[in-house]
Amino acid sequence: MPALTLENLVVRYGATTAVAGLSLVADEGTVTALIGPNGAGKTSTVEVCAGLRTATSGQVTVLGTRLPVVGGPAAALHDRVGVMLQDGGLYTSAAPLQLVTYIASLYRRPEDPRTLLESVGVDPGTRTAIRRLSGGEQQRVKCALALVGRPDLVFLDEPTAGLDPLARRGIHDLVRALTDRGCTVVLTTHLMDDVERLADHVVVVARGRAVRSGSVRELVGDEDTITFRGPLHVDVSDLRAALPPDYSVAEEHPGHYRVVGAAEPMVLSAIASWSAQHGSPMAELSVGRRSLEDVVIDLIGEQA
Repeated sequence: MPALTLENLVVRYGATTAVAGLSLVADEGTVTALIGPNGAGKTSTVEVCAGLRTATSGQVTVLGTRLPVVGGPAAALHDRVGVMLQDGGLYTSAAPLQLVTYIASLYRRPEDPRTLLESVGVDPGTRTAIRRLSGGEQQRVKCALALVGRPDLVFLDEPTAGLDPLARRGIHDLVRALTDRGCTVVLTTHLMDDVERLADHVVVVARGRAVRSGSVRELVGDEDTITFRGPLHVDVSDLRAALPPDYSVAEEHPGHYRVVGAAEPMVLSAIASWSAQHGSPMAELSVGRRSLEDVVIDLIGEQA
């Protein structure tokens, strides 16, 4: 059963359209990642789903409840949803334990604040005001606030921004523990490593629309690729002719080429020879699958 369903969601701010007909489904107990460039509409989408903003049009269903909702049904729904926004959400004059304890008191079945702060890497005994914590520590406090109500659905907007590698790994472990107990996670991030490690389903958003979706494997594919730097703006037809028939080649960016096919010695030799013939020896050779970052950049470029 889906924990979240969006159908043709539209969000406008005056004459500006932030979300332009976005549709997606996030299944229970999974991690759905929304990725895309700044201004793609990801945060506006999260704010609508969390009840912080009203959609201009479209249908949003959260944990079986159609939005918008008010009164008792709204309170019951909010009790089951956690939100970590990219900006705001902190009372900066409070100490972490004070703030998390207060927020916990608003829920029916909260986590223990001390245990939760420890799990995200914040000392519950510190009396330091949140405003004096580092950016990474503040991120961890925001994560604790999103989780203190034991949500069935949680929105994490850039949860690992500003964290060191060890702290990021801790957030990854925390997200996996959430889905193991059946919680649904909707993640927005610019860090493709987070997506590759955590996401069951990925939605690439550009200009307020979903331009591609699927698992990481479905987006990246299984094809071997060869990337290299070579001559600028050269016709690749002669290189294509020198490669086996099932290989493809394209100049993705000025002087940067991608060949789809296995990195056989004969193929590498043909590429090196072609580059040398055009006065630019092959450099920055890379062999393997396309990265998720490569795929996303291509999709965003197509939209631009």
